[in-house]
Order: sequence, then C-alpha cells, then structure tokens
Amino acid sequence: MACTLLEFCRFQDLKPVRDFLFPQQREEKKSPDNLTSWETEDWGAWEENESQAPAEEEVASKPENAYWLQDCVLSLSPTSDLMVIAHEQKAVFLAPKWKANEKGREDMQYEVVWSGALNVEDSEYISSALCIPLASQKRSSTGRPDWTCIVIGFTSGYVRFYTESGVLLLAQLLNEDPILQLKCRTYEIPRHPGLTEQHEEMSILYPSAVVTIDGFSLFQSLRACRNQVARATASGNENVQPPPLAYKKWGLQDIDNIVDHVSVGVMALSPFDQMKTASILGGFNASIKGSPPTMSQHITVGSNPFTGFFFALEGSTQPLLSHVALAVASKLTSALFSAASGWLGWKSKHEEEPQPKQKPKVEPATPLAVRFGLPDSRRHGESISLSPCNTLAAVTDDFGRVILLDVGRGVAVRMWKGYRDAQVGWMQIVEDLQDREPDRGHPAPFGNTQGPSRVAQFLVIYAPRRGILEVWSTQQGPRVGAFNVGKHCRLLYPGYKIMGLNNVTSQGWQPQTFQICLIDPVSGSVRTVNIPFHLALSDKKCERAKDLHLVKKLKTILKAKVPNHERLEAEVKEIILDIKYPATKKQALENILASERMPLSCLTSITQTLMDLLRSQELEAVDEGLLTFCEDKLKLLQLYESVKRINSVTTEDDVPPTETELAALLRLDEEEFTRLQTLIKNYKQDYTKSGVRFADDEDGVLPLKTFLEYLECNKNSINVKKIGEEDYIALGSFFFWKCLHGACSAQDMCHALELAGLGPQLLLSLLLKVWLSKEREILENTQSLRCLHRTLSLLSSMKVAIDESWDLQAVSPWWQQMRTACVQSTHNGAALLSAHVGHSVASSITNALAEKKFQKSMQEDDGESMTDSWEALSLDTEHWKLLLKQLEDCLILQTLLHCKTARKSSKISSLQVEPLGKLSVKKLLKGGKGVVADTVAKWVFKQDISPDLLKLARRTKKDQENTEESEASGDTAAHGEPESTEAVEGIQEVLSVASGHFPCSLDLDVLHAHCCWEYVVQWNKDPEEAQFLVRSVDHLKLISNAHVQFGLTLMMWNTFIIKRFSAAAYLMDKDVGMSDAAMTTFLGNCTDLIQTMMEADVGSEEMHAPILELEDAWVSVEGPSSIVELALEQKHIHYPLVEHHFVLCAILYAVMRFSLKSVKPLALFDSKGKNAFFKDLTSIQLLPSGVMDPSIVNLRQQFLMKLVSAFVQILSPGQQPAEAEALPDVPEKQVDWPALATELAKQLQVNEDTVWRHYVCELYSYGLDHIAEEAILQVMDLEVLASQLLVLTGQRLAFALLRTQTKEGMELLARLPPTLCTWIKAMDPQDLKNTDVPIKTTAKLVDKVVELLPENHGQYSLALNLIEAVEAMSPS
Repeated sequence: MACTLLEFCRFQDLKPVRDFLFPQQREEKKSPDNLTSWETEDWGAWEENESQAPAEEEVASKPENAYWLQDCVLSLSPTSDLMVIAHEQKAVFLAPKWKANEKGREDMQYEVVWSGALNVEDSEYISSALCIPLASQKRSSTGRPDWTCIVIGFTSGYVRFYTESGVLLLAQLLNEDPILQLKCRTYEIPRHPGLTEQHEEMSILYPSAVVTIDGFSLFQSLRACRNQVARATASGNENVQPPPLAYKKWGLQDIDNIVDHVSVGVMALSPFDQMKTASILGGFNASIKGSPPTMSQHITVGSNPFTGFFFALEGSTQPLLSHVALAVASKLTSALFSAASGWLGWKSKHEEEPQPKQKPKVEPATPLAVRFGLPDSRRHGESISLSPCNTLAAVTDDFGRVILLDVGRGVAVRMWKGYRDAQVGWMQIVEDLQDREPDRGHPAPFGNTQGPSRVAQFLVIYAPRRGILEVWSTQQGPRVGAFNVGKHCRLLYPGYKIMGLNNVTSQGWQPQTFQICLIDPVSGSVRTVNIPFHLALSDKKCERAKDLHLVKKLKTILKAKVPNHERLEAEVKEIILDIKYPATKKQALENILASERMPLSCLTSITQTLMDLLRSQELEAVDEGLLTFCEDKLKLLQLYESVKRINSVTTEDDVPPTETELAALLRLDEEEFTRLQTLIKNYKQDYTKSGVRFADDEDGVLPLKTFLEYLECNKNSINVKKIGEEDYIALGSFFFWKCLHGACSAQDMCHALELAGLGPQLLLSLLLKVWLSKEREILENTQSLRCLHRTLSLLSSMKVAIDESWDLQAVSPWWQQMRTACVQSTHNGAALLSAHVGHSVASSITNALAEKKFQKSMQEDDGESMTDSWEALSLDTEHWKLLLKQLEDCLILQTLLHCKTARKSSKISSLQVEPLGKLSVKKLLKGGKGVVADTVAKWVFKQDISPDLLKLARRTKKDQENTEESEASGDTAAHGEPESTEAVEGIQEVLSVASGHFPCSLDLDVLHAHCCWEYVVQWNKDPEEAQFLVRSVDHLKLISNAHVQFGLTLMMWNTFIIKRFSAAAYLMDKDVGMSDAAMTTFLGNCTDLIQTMMEADVGSEEMHAPILELEDAWVSVEGPSSIVELALEQKHIHYPLVEHHFVLCAILYAVMRFSLKSVKPLALFDSKGKNAFFKDLTSIQLLPSGVMDPSIVNLRQQFLMKLVSAFVQILSPGQQPAEAEALPDVPEKQVDWPALATELAKQLQVNEDTVWRHYVCELYSYGLDHIAEEAILQVMDLEVLASQLLVLTGQRLAFALLRTQTKEGMELLARLPPTLCTWIKAMDPQDLKNTDVPIKTTAKLVDKVVELLPENHGQYSLALNLIEAVEAMSPS
C-alpha cells in the first residue's frame, strides 16, 4: 500500500463564494485564449537543482482569479462539519450536506449556511479564524461534538466568537495591536506515564505579545453564552452571569518582528537540564530546587532572531480574570454586556449614541524575554507548524526552505530546499497491531502483535509554485509520497481536535477527525492524505517494502503488452510466490484478476498454484483468509468458464411453435390466446414507434473482470453484491440470454449454476430481470415464450425452490417472488407474458403436488383431502388470475398512453411535449383511487383531446353509428380545430377499450374532473397558455353531477384562481404576471367558474352525491385521495358572498375586454364590500346592505353606461377597437353584455331601466335601428325613452339640413314652422356616433317616437311636425 489522496467532501458551488468575497472578479470570464492577469510576483533565489522554467510556464497558464483562495483566511473544523472562508470584512460559513452528484449518487457537499460582513468598525479587517468543535455534555453523546464555535481575529485587536449561524456570542479586546494568528490546543491522553499532561488553551498572537486563554474557562463561557442567546431569543432577556475567562498575557521581548508562533505547552526539565540551566544562569554557586520547575514553552518565527524560544514559569504570575459579556439576541440585533475587562456595551452599533465610544481598558502584559533562538539576520520566518506529539516543528522562510526543528533541544535537524511559499502540516499515524511486522531478532516488546502501538510522524509539504504535495518521513526519512495537485490549492492543518474533553470522556467513542486537508477551488474537492504506517519503517529491514516493490513490478508487467501468455503466466507466478505477507499476496492476486490482458486459463492456473501452495504449508502457518479468498475466486473462475462453454455450444432448437402449441403451453383456449395476441400486437405497435436499437449491441457478453466484481462467495453459496440495475441485468443476460433464445441448453446452464452454489431465488430474480428489461426483443421472438417456460420449469424443480412440505392452502414464496417482480415492472408486455408462463408452470407443479397428496389420502381412505386440495389449488390460482387481470389492465392503459393523434395546430406548448412516465401495477396500486383517471387526464392534456370526444368514447358502437354524422360535424364546428376521421376513430377506440376495463375509474364525471384539474395545474405553471384554462372550464361544465362539479370549482378557486384574481383587482393597471390578452381570458373564465359554482351549489340540493366504486381487481389500491374524493369533502359556500365576487369578476372582465382603463373597479364598492372580497367563500362575511351612497351609485351607473357604449361600438360595422387584435388565440367567449349589464345593475342598486334605455339610445346613435327596435320592447319607462329618442331624431335632421347647406335643404328649412326650425337649429349633431343614416330609417324612428309619446306630452306636437318634415325630406 502507498500514500493516497482521499476525497471526503466537495463544494456544491464555489463561484457564489468567490463572487461574494471578491465582487471585482464577478464579471471576469475565464478564457484560456485571453489571459490578461498573470502571476508577476518575484520568485526569489532558487537552488541549482530546482527547475524554474516549467513552474513559470504553469503559473502563466492560469488566470489570477484562480488563485483567489490564496488571499483568503481559511479554517476548517477538525470534524469537517464547518468551514469558514473570509476576506477583508466578509465571511462565508459552509456546512456539509448530503447532495446528489452528477452520477445521481449521494455524497457530502459543502453549501453556504451563512454569509455577511463581520466587522463592527469600518477600519478593521479579518486577519485570522478558527473553527473549534465543542464537546457535548450529554450522557448519550459523550465525546462527540455538540456545536462548533467560530473564532475570528481582527486587525483592530478584537477577537469575536460566533455560532454556526453567525450569531455573535462574545467580543474581547485584549490588546490594541492587530491580531496576527489564532491557534488552539485540545486535550490529548499522554502516550507514556512520564509525559506531562497538556491542558487545553487558545493562544492569540499580537506583534509584540501573546495571550493564552485557558481552555476550560473558554469552554464554560462559550456554553453559557450560547445557552443565554437561545433563552433570550425564545423568551426574552434573561441574564445569567457565566464564569469569567482566565487568560495570561505575555509581552515578548528581544525580538524584532514576529509573524507566527506555536504554544508547545507545559514542560518539565529533566534533572540534567535543570542543573545545566542553573549552572549557566547562576554560576558555580547556583542552588538547585528539589523538584524541577514547570514552564510553558512558546516558539515564534520572524526576524532577529529567526526563531525564538520563550519559557514562562508556571505560577510566576496570576491569571487575569475577564468578565464575560453575553450577546443576547433580540430579533435581528445582538447586544453585549459591558464589563471592566473590556466587553462591548449593551447597545448594538445601530443603536449607539452619537458620542465617541471609549475604548475598553486593556490589561498590561507581563514581560517575557527570549531564552534563546536561531539567529540568522538574512532569514525571515513565515510560518511554523507543531507536530501532534509536540516534539518537532516545521518552519518556512522567505528563502524557499522548510526547516525541521527539534523542539526539546532547540536545534534545526533537517532542511528542505526549493519550497517557496510552502504550506506545511503534520500527520500522526498509529500502527495497526494486526499488520505488525514479525521481527525474529527482537522478540519483545515489538516482536509480536502484543504491546503498545507505535506512532510515526509524517511531514506534509505543499509547494504551490510547483503544484505538488509531498509526504516525508521524519526525522531523516525519505519522501514516501508525491501528488500533482495544481498551483491554486490551500493546505489546512488545524493542530487540534475537540475542545472540552478530559482523560475520561476522551477514552470513549470519538468521531473521525482529519489532521490535514487540501482544498482545490478549481475542482471543488476537499481531500486528505492516507498514509500507511509501514512507510515509516526502514527499507532495509522491512519485508513489507519488498512486497510492495514486487506488487509494483507485477503491475508493470500486467500493463505491458506481452504476446506470449505462457511467459507472462510464469513471471506472474514467480512474483506472487515471492511475496511474504498474506495481505500483500491478496492485493497482488486482486490485481491479477482485475487485469484484462490475462486469459482465463492463466488466471485459473495462477489461482490454483497459489491455493496448492497454501494447502501444502503447515496448518498453523496458513492464513485462513487468503486461502478462503483463493478458493472463492477459483470457484468463480470455474463458473465463468462453465457458462462460457455452455453459451458457446449452439443447439438447434425445434421449429418455432405454432399458435395452438403456445396456447396449450400457456393453458389458454383459442379465444383467450387470440385476445392476448391482439393486446400484445397493439401494445407492440405503439411501443416500437419510439426507441432505437443499435446493431452492435451485444447481449449475453460479460468480461471476466466485471463478472468477478459482481459476485461474491459465502461458504458454499454464491451471492450477488450490491450492484446497479444495469449491472444486474448484464449478469442475468450472461447466464440466461441465449437460453431465452434457444441458442444454448437451458438444462445444462441451470445444472451448472446450481452446482456452483447459486440459489434458485437468485437465479429466478436474474432471469426475470433479463426477461422484463429486454421487452423489445422478447416481443419480436415468439420462441422465447417456450424457452422461458422451459427455464422456469427447471429452476422450479431445484431442491430448495419449492419446499416439499409447503402447504397448498398457503401462498408459495417462490411464486410470490415472481409475481412481485411482475407487479414492479414497467415493461407491461413482457410482464404479462411472464405472468402467463408463471401461471402455467405453477399450475402444472401445483396439480402434481395435489395429485400426489390425493393419492396418499385415498390410500388412507380420507375422503375430505381431495376437497381441501382443490380448494388450495383454487386459492393459489386466484392470485395468478388477479395478477393477470391487473397486468392486462395496466397494459391497456399503457397502450392508451402510447397512442398519439395528428395535430392540426402547429402551436404546441412546451408543457405538452414532456413525455409521460411508464406505468406498473405497483404504481397503480400505490397511486390512490384516482390514479387511472389522473393518468388518462395527463394523456388527454398531452394530446389536447377535445372534451366532447370523451363523451363519444363512452357510447356504444350502435349509438356511435346512429349519431356519427351529426355529432362529428357538430364537434368539429364547435371546437374550430378539426381532426381527421381516422384520428377521431382511433381515439374513440382506445378510450372505449380502456373504459371497458376501468368502468368505475374512468367514469365520465371522474374523467372530466381529472382532466379539468390537470389543465388548470398546467395553466398555473404558465398563465400565458390561456387555452389551458379554457379547456379546464370546458371539462368542468361537462360534469353532470353537481356535487362533484361544485367541489371541484371551489378547489380550483382556492388553489389557483383567488391569488391571481386578487392581484388583478388590486393591480389592474400594473404588471400581474400576465399579458393583457391572457388576463382578459383569465377573467372571462373566472366569471364562468363562479357562475358554475353557484349553479352547482343550487343543483346539488336536488341530487345525491355519487358513490365512488372501484373495479374488483383494484379494490386493494392505496395512496392519496383522488380529486373527486376531495371535491366531495368541500363545505357549502355562502351564496351571497359568491354573488358578491361574481359582480367584481364581471366588472374586471368588462374592463379588460373593452379596455376601460379609466375605471377603478374597487372604487365601485364601499368599505364593507371591499373587506368582504377574497375571503373564504365558505365563511359568512358582513356584506353591504341598505341604501348605498349616492356617489358610489352614480359611479356604478357611469361604469355600466360605459360598458354598454363599448359593446355597441363593437357591434357597429367599422368601429372595432384597437385592442381586439391582441386577444389570445382561443375561442371567443360569447357574452350577452347588455343582459349582463342589467344583471349587474340589480346587484349594484342601479336603475336597470336607465341602463337599458341608454343601450337603446346608443344603438340608435350608431345607426343600429333594427337592433334598437327589438331592445325597446324591454324598456319600462317608454315616455322618458321617447323624449331621448326625440333628441336623437332632431340631431339626425340637423345634420341632414344644416351640414349639407344645399339649396333644397334651405328651402325645406324655410317652409318648416318657426318653432320646429328653431328647435332643429339648437340640436348638436356631433353627439351622433353614426350620421350616415338613411332618411327612411329616421322616418321610422319619428313614427316610433310619436307612438311612444302620449298625446298630452309637451313635445307631442313637435313630434307631429317632425313627421311632416321627414316626409318632405324623403325622396319621392
């Protein structure tokens, strides 16, 4: 085994993170041809043995924005449950979630859980971050992480603590200088009794000071603050003072510049080191204490000295106590309690008073001089990383070196060159006692598998300039691993685990924590390094290293092209026999079996040789696991060879069976078999229209490597591993494909598989998978039925297939397995045929068992056994009959879904192009009572079937023949999109067949209800498709049962209509998500919907609710309630409230239809009317009553008159409004607008006769006298109407006499009576909409006026004079 890079998580998408942190890169495009931003940084001095040119070329090949992660502050929790990426003042928190990848498999992906700016002051920036998991205090999860605290250091000197959701817990100012680094140390159990127990702490590095916070104090304070925030958020401000923070602050002296540091922890000097130190400091007469002092060691890197060692005596200073402030969340703001140690005030930054904020008090630091260091005036340190065992540290500098320090001695022990900008980390690997190498020369303590585990330290170096990740064995070990990872990664090494553990809780179960991780922003992967322990051992003494060398040699040989297989076999045998370790032998054998260059004979020979060698050894020296592995693989190889041999022997089968033979084989009579053939033929015709079969597709071929990956041995049996559906089918095809085509002996195949140890249940599952998945080929080959019958009979005759003690009165598990496979299959044709075959074989076997029991019972003279046996046979047969009926129904339904019609309209919505899913019996059984009607409704929507055609499909053939001519022509005229006669007949035929099989599920009302719901659901997805809503309302109107119709209208209103309807009412002049054309159609259908609802509510009192029944074969259906069931559960409406909505809907429809933009619909109602709108129609609301405000009534009357005028304008020839062209391409809704206006007048307390008189006057004004004469019959106040028409007559005469200014006209005007002449001159003909009216028509109007006016009317004489004037003007 060698080092490997393992991916344990991925980023869902890093681009939003980069765009949030670096807005300036948001618009940049990554183009390899246009590189405008190159890496221009100085490369510094490189050694002679380092290659500079290739590195420069690779850096130049990437745009600068690929390196954005190098400029960020990163931190990842050791438990990998939270990651922080920060830049300047912004930060992003990411957490892993289970997501489906591109291949459809679930894996862990980091996604953003919080993002925002963390700065409180404008001038502060984020300089460091930590993610510290805190241990749970619950007994059930001892030792596991409870939550993760995010610690952020700022350039202002503040350190702030946050929860995973970005809630601020604590904020502390311990020093006024910028924070350089945050580091943490958690508890670890000492490996040896002599080691000093290290306590938890968090250290904060400033340019001239370091602060260490006690871990226990920090843990308790963070828990208390988090609990306080939770309580305050839930129930208000509840203040509980947490324990104070204990910290120490050291002022680092005698060093010019500090960049990074590590806190080694508490250490005790050995007696020799104690005497040496005392002699150096105190001289000859120095006194020595009895017990060596304990000190806290700190190491810094920077300049002058390059590395500084500081030692702080324990107990020399008292720890400072800092009062913790609680950040209490109150809605959207956080407040901090003010204390003497420097916590922020209660007010947030949004509530702070304008006076200048005073900086909190900062405690002075205790001076701490450098004890010694590594002086190098030209060298500047950049980072330092402490090993997990606290004995070594790796330091990087600006010369491109990585220096290994011995922490205890304070000396550099090793140096690596050529690693500029290097990032380092440590891996501590514990030896597995099972893999311990036996050492004959050292029997104890490491000569056997007893004794403590050894620990090895590995240094991981990432060189971004070269894009390489290296693993080195320390202290003087070789490089044991190298990976090319790219130049834009980040290497993270936390150096800590879970905070809050102790010597008791840390011994329990602990979650997996990573030691280092590599983040690649380009690929989005988060990886860690897996290092085997044996790489730390010496190459000269390690037999494992020799074995690994042999494995590498073996891999090279297997990859090489060797034409001589005998020579290759000999070399491979020699290598695998030379390997010592059983685990390595197993690894080598796995590589050999996975090779595609080795023939089957060579693999069998090699495996046999290795197994013979193991058996020839002494029993104690043989590795049982390796021997079992060889035996299992040899068994699989022999099985593969047997199957290949049987498949290669082609058997000449008999001639294809006749229809009579197939009918007898399936135990069907001639009529039943013919019917089955017809069903399969219809299904096959529609099924084979779609889909492609490639000529080079090979079935029944499986490579040996794949075969070995699919199967596993378990003692004497062979099982299939957890593989995918396609892999399962491929394995089954390898066994049975040729058997199903009669190309090989099914008996030999079943016998070979049984001898190998494959169970009959597994073989039955493989056989059915192949049969059901290869439906297209199966339906084309009639001989396959006989082959399936033969193979199934052979499998059923195996020993453990059907238990001999099976009671015939119970359901057989063997046949139940087959029925379950048929029920779950979506290939209905193949499933139906396999069920017929299974029924035939099961009947044969059951009859044989029944006959045997019957003979036995006759011998015992037991007369009742025969009856019991035949009842048991009937019980098992009923299961098959039920399944056959269900499969047949499902097949017919699937055939219906495959049926397509030729569309006359070229416009097809994208929603109608989406394919329908395949059906199965299981899907129908789990889909609820309405699943059949819902499925057909989806097909009706896809094919856009006319609602009237559904009626024709339910009629008998005789009725269709009698009414074919009349109905077909009527439907064609009604729907405007004629369909071909063949298409109509085809639709009627498939619908009739489906309705015959589902008489209850496809009841006409049920089908119309589901079609109505399907259309309105699809319309809701795209409201611009107005024709979908029209179709939905058409289906709704065709529902005959008022209970179903009413419930469905109420569901449509509450689910889809009311939201858009209310938006249209409030935002009539604004954008409501629909075009004007679609909105007009929508409002028109809303009026129909509400009117249908009111009619259905009244009609439901006169009829009973329908009883929903199911077919006998589908009574066991389960699942959600159907649309019809839900419709029948709806409550009754408050009828006046629905009428109230109908009035508003009609007004809105009129406004949109006639473009009455100046009208504000809601202004026509008072406050009570407005408040009642858009409430639940089943509730009782306070509606307007009594006398309405005259101003509102006046507005209503003006609106109704505008409506009538707009309608008459449309009736007038040549007066079409401009908006008429924008109507959608749907059938125009025919509305009697004058009658509707009169109906609205009743509801709006407007005089109906006033509206109707205005309608008559408008008709005469537009010259539509013939329509006006009919409308006059409905006028109540004829006297007022006559006065209005008299004015109209005068306007017509004024235009005829005065505007033309002819000689004849002037003479006629002079002959008229002076009173009449003056009256005509006073008329204004501009009010007429149509002046081109014949004088004869006007004469009729004058006669009508004289007829309507009473003789005692003041204008009656004027009307008589008008008769003479018109007669004089009329041509002779």
